[in-house]
Amino acid sequence: MVSEALPPLSDTALIRQHLTVLTKTPMPRMYNQIAQLDETAAFIQSIFALYADSVMIQPYVENKLTYKNVIASFGTQHAKRIIVGAHYDVCDRQPGADDNASGIVGLLELARLLKGQPLTCRIDLVAYSLEEPPYFRTELMGSYIHAESLAKQKVPVLGMVCLEMIGYFKDEPHTQKYPIGLLSMVYGNKGDYITLVRKFGAGAFARQFSKQFINAQTIKTKTFVGFSWLQGIDYSDHLNYWKFGYSALMITDTSFFRNPNYHQPTDKMETLDLNRMSKVIDAVFLALKYFGK
Repeated sequence: MVSEALPPLSDTALIRQHLTVLTKTPMPRMYNQIAQLDETAAFIQSIFALYADSVMIQPYVENKLTYKNVIASFGTQHAKRIIVGAHYDVCDRQPGADDNASGIVGLLELARLLKGQPLTCRIDLVAYSLEEPPYFRTELMGSYIHAESLAKQKVPVLGMVCLEMIGYFKDEPHTQKYPIGLLSMVYGNKGDYITLVRKFGAGAFARQFSKQFINAQTIKTKTFVGFSWLQGIDYSDHLNYWKFGYSALMITDTSFFRNPNYHQPTDKMETLDLNRMSKVIDAVFLALKYFGK
């Protein structure tokens, strides 16, 4: 049962402000618009710097062009680490409000909420470049670069949470689709919930985080556990953490199974439900705050 009486933690005015900055850019946040990607990375870095214990840029080069992951760290005195990530690039010429400015704004609000919190482990918020085509499923994804660096340094990573499209909700019937039609009998046909997605054998962290997210009771939540080959289950940055053996899950509004604006010029901030988006962010924060307690 969702507790509507809980006071909001996230600030919807700030959410709107950040979404405006990210979606009203002169050029799209595409792989071939380096100046715009750099401007976006600088904006993310500037917000992170207001709250984090430390902020760093993780640069990497492709075709003589430099791309950047932006990393904000909290609880840096701890060795064990949780990664929360989202990508800031878009597919083609579009505002990319849900995909994936919503996830990036989630990181920005989490940074504000995490400031000064007593934590049981280190939390790194990571904004990735190059999640979208033509780099999806390649070793040039920002999340692959980051996951590989953790593995090489033998960082003790508890797990990873991917924020991938967290702002689109619909209460009308038949607004939710599935990779297998029969799933509507289990999950319903209304796009009025957030989904926690993980593969079979995703590990203890993914299970424990999911439990604590649900226990926060801020928003209607459903969990989906399936085979990694099922359509959509690995369609974001958590894919690369699985490759390196880390426990990881995706938090999503189910992308193209719900949002008709996916990878379209109509993916605008006006289509998002900022109230419910804020409740997703609240649940992530509470799950992180109390993780392991």
